[in-house]
Amino acid sequence: MTASLQSHSHGQTMVLTISNPEHRNALGPEMYAAGVEALNVAESSPEVRSVVITGEGSHFCAGGNLQRLLANRQQPPGVQAASIESLHNWIETIRAFPKPVIAAVEGSCAGAGFSLALACDMVVAAQNSVFVMAYSNVALSPDGGATWSLLRALPRATALQLLMCGDRIDAQRLQTMGVINTVSQPGEALTDALALAARLNARAPNALASIKELGNEALGTSLHAQLASERDHFVRNLHHANAGEGIAAFLDKRAPLYR
Repeated sequence: MTASLQSHSHGQTMVLTISNPEHRNALGPEMYAAGVEALNVAESSPEVRSVVITGEGSHFCAGGNLQRLLANRQQPPGVQAASIESLHNWIETIRAFPKPVIAAVEGSCAGAGFSLALACDMVVAAQNSVFVMAYSNVALSPDGGATWSLLRALPRATALQLLMCGDRIDAQRLQTMGVINTVSQPGEALTDALALAARLNARAPNALASIKELGNEALGTSLHAQLASERDHFVRNLHHANAGEGIAAFLDKRAPLYR
């Protein structure tokens, strides 16, 4: 069976499904370009308000395909470097994408699959899902932004233990740590992720885009620069038609209709 990234619509949400069930949805270069293309389509479509990334069947993603990595050891280093650059292009596209991206995790979420989930804006995970930064278990170092994401989400010692020891960690503990948002019943992660997406879809897209952009900037800038950016976003959003609708709806005690 050929590995692929499948796409379908669920209301105003685009669902991207990692499809490689024979290998627990291991990632491959064919998925990276497809992921970037899908997000480019979603960004330009006013019909799409959010994106959910999930895995086919009972697993989210087992990370990289070890057989492919073993074969790449016989190739020039540039072959693997190009593959990782493609993955990183997808990761950066998710981060810069102006609409909410939610990971819906069942079963295994390992290696680059864990990195992919961390790149999303929110994570919904089944109670019995298992996360592992498995790189060091096979004498490799992380990719997909794992070090960037975990060192910002967790204390340094905790993040480095996960990265260096390759320990398995469950969804409940990650929720306690603030890494994931919601723990679902087994088999319900996608349903709950779509419900979360529907809540976001009902909000003003321009405001959510501003919040995501400000959130991306916050850890890498000074307070003074962040305050200036918040001012500019606020003024721009106040003069957007959605602010007029939102304020009027609040005063009229009715549900707003944003565009």
